[in-house]
Amino acid sequence: MAKKKQQEALSSEEKIKEAARKVFMEKGYAATRTRDIAEAAGINLALLNYYFRSKEKLFELVMQEKLSSFFGLILPVLQDPQSSLDDKIHIISDRYISMLAANPDLPLFVLNAMRNAPKKFAALLKGVDHVLDSAFAKQLKEQNPNVAPEQLFINIMSLCIFPFAMRPGLEVISPKIGTQFPVLMEERKKLVPKWMRAMLKVK
Repeated sequence: MAKKKQQEALSSEEKIKEAARKVFMEKGYAATRTRDIAEAAGINLALLNYYFRSKEKLFELVMQEKLSSFFGLILPVLQDPQSSLDDKIHIISDRYISMLAANPDLPLFVLNAMRNAPKKFAALLKGVDHVLDSAFAKQLKEQNPNVAPEQLFINIMSLCIFPFAMRPGLEVISPKIGTQFPVLMEERKKLVPKWMRAMLKVK
C-alpha cells in the first residue's frame, strides 16, 4: 500500500513538473500562475501546493534541470586538461547538437527564462561564471592569444544553438531546411569545428 502511494506521489510530481515546463515555456515566469500549472497538470491547486510550496520553488527546480542539461555536457569538457583545444571544440559541437536535437524546446526555454526572470536565472548559474577560467582558456591563449576565450566560447555556442532556436523562421525562409534539418545538423557537427579552426588561424 505504501509503495502504491509512493508511486502515485511520484506520478503527481512528474505531472506537475512536466506541466510547469510547458507553461513556463509558453508564458514565462512572471506571467505564469500556479493555477495555470495545476490546470495544465489536470490536478487541483491544493495538491500542487502540497508538493511544491510556491511557483518560485517549482521554477527553480525546473530551471536546475534545464541548466543541468544545457551546461552539464560542456563544463567537464572545458575543464579537462587532458584533451586538446581542437578535441574540446569537436566534443562540445557533437554533444551539444545531439542534445538539442533530442530536446528542441530547450533553447527557447532557457532564453525565455533569461529574458523574463534574469535575476532568478543568474542566481542558478553558480559555478558557470568561472567556465572560462579553465583548461579551455589556457589552451586558447597558447594557440592564439589574439582570440579572447569569451569570443570563441560565444561563437561555438551560437553556431550550435541558433539553428534550433530559429528553426521555425528558417523553415519559412527555406522549406528545404525543414525537410533536411536532421541531416543538416549532423553535418554541422563536423562543420562547426572546421569553422573554429579557420578562425583560430587568423592572427
